[in-house]
Amino acid sequence: MDEIPQPADEPYSRGDRVRIYVGPDDPDEQYHGDVCTVLEVLTDDLDAETGRRLDTYSYQLQHVERDEKLPVVFRHRDLVPADDKE
Repeated sequence: MDEIPQPADEPYSRGDRVRIYVGPDDPDEQYHGDVCTVLEVLTDDLDAETGRRLDTYSYQLQHVERDEKLPVVFRHRDLVPADDKE
């Protein structure tokens, strides 16, 4: 069985390369597997509601291959570090 990739233990920073990893029932499933660069790091108070420190972070992304800003902001839990070998 394949291991499920996990989000980073620390917030991503501007310029980091990430891979979008969402489930098949997610409304933004069409972006699953896309490799992107973090353009902007956003914060809110969702962590206060969930008790999970990294839930405060969401990210504006730019697609690496298409060089376009995605119209969707993704939460930390939806992103995994991009494997530069691919």
